[in-house]
Amino acid sequence: MKLSDFDFDLPERLIATRPARPRTAARLLVADGQRLLDATVGDLTAYLRAGDRLVLNDTRVIPARLSGLRHRDTAEGPKAARIEVTLLEPRADGTWAALLKPLKKVHDGEDILFSPRLSARVESRTDGQAMLRFSLAGDDFDHALAEVGDMPLPPYIAALRAPDAEDKTDYQTVWARNAGAVAAPTASLHFDEGLLARLAAIGVQMTHVTLHVGAGTFLPVKVDDISDHKMHAEWGEVTANAAAEINATRAAGGRIIPVGTTALRLIESAANEAGIAPWRGPTDIFIKPGYRFRIADGLMTNFHLPKSTLLMLVSALMGTERMRAVYDHAIAESYRFFSYGDASLLLPAGIGVAAE
Repeated sequence: MKLSDFDFDLPERLIATRPARPRTAARLLVADGQRLLDATVGDLTAYLRAGDRLVLNDTRVIPARLSGLRHRDTAEGPKAARIEVTLLEPRADGTWAALLKPLKKVHDGEDILFSPRLSARVESRTDGQAMLRFSLAGDDFDHALAEVGDMPLPPYIAALRAPDAEDKTDYQTVWARNAGAVAAPTASLHFDEGLLARLAAIGVQMTHVTLHVGAGTFLPVKVDDISDHKMHAEWGEVTANAAAEINATRAAGGRIIPVGTTALRLIESAANEAGIAPWRGPTDIFIKPGYRFRIADGLMTNFHLPKSTLLMLVSALMGTERMRAVYDHAIAESYRFFSYGDASLLLPAGIGVAAE
C-alpha cells in the first residue's frame, strides 16, 4: 500500500491543545461494525459489558524537556550557553539518548547543569543525538527531574503553545506507575477514578501492561511504499499475571479491548497461536492492513495524524475504507484530534455493542 492511501485533510482548528474537562467529557465515536454512534467517554458503560477486559498501559511519562547551562572557560573568561534537552530513551548502560539544541555547542565530556543537584555529562554524539549520563539515578533522579523538567508535549501541540504546570497532570494517566515514557498513551488520558469504578461495577475487568512510549512515535513515515517503513523500537512488559488474566478472559468468551495503540502493539507482540505469553523486551511490531490480530478484539484510541503508522494500525483493525468513513465523520462533526483530543471505540464487524 502507498503512503498516500493514509492521507487526509485536517483543519488546524480540530487539533486539541488542551484536554476535555473533566476527562470523561471527551467525545467518543463508537464504530461498531458499519454503525457510527456519537457518545462521550463517560458513556463507555453502555458500550462495554460484563466479561470484557480492558488492557491498560501503566507507563509513567517523565518530564523529559529540560533546559540547562553548559559552562566553558575561554580566553575571554568563563562563558555559559543555554542547552535545551529532550530525553528520548534510557539505554542499558545507564545513559540516556537525547536531543540537544544546539548540539554544536557541546563537546564530549562536558557537563550540562540543570539544577544545583542535577547535571548530565555528554558521553558521545552521533546521528544528531547525544548520550547523556546523569549525576543521579533511581528515585533521586526521578525527584530531581520532576523539579526541573517539563512534560514533553507532542510537536503538534508544542508548535501552538508552551508546556505549563497543568500538563504535568493532564499528560499523565491516573494509573501511571512505571516511569520511562517520553510520550503519553493518550487514549488512557480520558479515564478518571469514577469511570474506572463504574466500569468495574458492571463487570468490566482491567489488566495492566507496560510499554514505554518513545519519541519515535512522532517520527513521520518517509517511504512511499509503507512495506519499506522501519518501525522504532519501544520497551515493554507483559507479566505472567497479565498474560494469565487475558488468556482467562479469552477462554471465557470475553472481549479483549486495549486502551491505546501502545497497549495493542504490546499484546500483539506477546501473542502466539495459543494466546498470549509473558513477554519482556523491545518491540518494533508494525501493524498495517493485512495483519491478522491474535489477541485484540477492539480498540479504544484517539484520532491520529495523516500518513502515520497509527492510522495504518487502526485501518488494519477496521479496514481502510471503513476508517476513511470514521475519520470523515469525525471531521464533519468537529471531533478534536490527536493527543489531547477526543476518542474512538473501534469494534470490528460482528462484535457488536451492548447498547445503542
